[in-house]
Amino acid sequence: MNSHVKRWITGIIAIPLLIVAIVYSSPLIFSILITLVIAGGVFEYNSMIFKGKYYWEKTEGLVLAFLIPLSAYLGGLQLMFATVTFSFIIVFLLFLLRAKDDLAELASLARVVFGFMYIPLLISYIILLRCSENGITWVFFVIVAAFAGDSSAFYAGKSLGKTKLIPAVSAGKTVEGAIGSIVGTVLVCLLFKVLFFHDLSIVHAIILGFMGSIIGQLGDLCESAVKRTSMVKDSGFLLPGHGGILDRLDSLIFMIPFVYYYNVLVIT
Repeated sequence: MNSHVKRWITGIIAIPLLIVAIVYSSPLIFSILITLVIAGGVFEYNSMIFKGKYYWEKTEGLVLAFLIPLSAYLGGLQLMFATVTFSFIIVFLLFLLRAKDDLAELASLARVVFGFMYIPLLISYIILLRCSENGITWVFFVIVAAFAGDSSAFYAGKSLGKTKLIPAVSAGKTVEGAIGSIVGTVLVCLLFKVLFFHDLSIVHAIILGFMGSIIGQLGDLCESAVKRTSMVKDSGFLLPGHGGILDRLDSLIFMIPFVYYYNVLVIT
């Protein structure tokens, strides 16, 4: 069975489960599910970046994978940022306590900090989004937008792609695929607005689709850079046809906080 077929089978199985989790779960259960996803993403990140070493650093990352989304659920944006701030201080102090003759391993500290900023912090915004007004609709909106962008980029790049986008980071990404992603995301966001999100204006739907696609593609490239640096093809193997959790969430990771802040700062 080729990866393309596996990709669709995984999607067919996962989409109904995703809908049930978003619509019918309480904010607490939803937050727990997101925390488990974050923990899985951090586990993949640790495996790529730290390989079989740096057990303390891996443990710190996994602990924060639970603390940061928990703080987002319990205390919103303010408590989440307080947790991130003090996590940085504590991780730095623990690094100093482990330091031997010099600080040559400062890179390991940077990897831990990047890891919890990149995965637990950014993904936890979906918990804040779910708890906002029209939260369920917003969660569906951002997921549908990300899916539309990924699918449009894949098919446009496969059929029309000739010009490489950033080959040093991702050999498969093309300029034509990037343009296809923008067009597809804008169209799907407009369709979603017409069918499900009547309170969202057409202008906001277009802006969210246009900017969301660009930001989502940057998230995709960021994850590709992490994999390229780690010399791995996929972040993991949990999702047949999709690779790992981070491979599936790459565009969402950047798009979630963008949609959250656009809603909070521009719309409301």
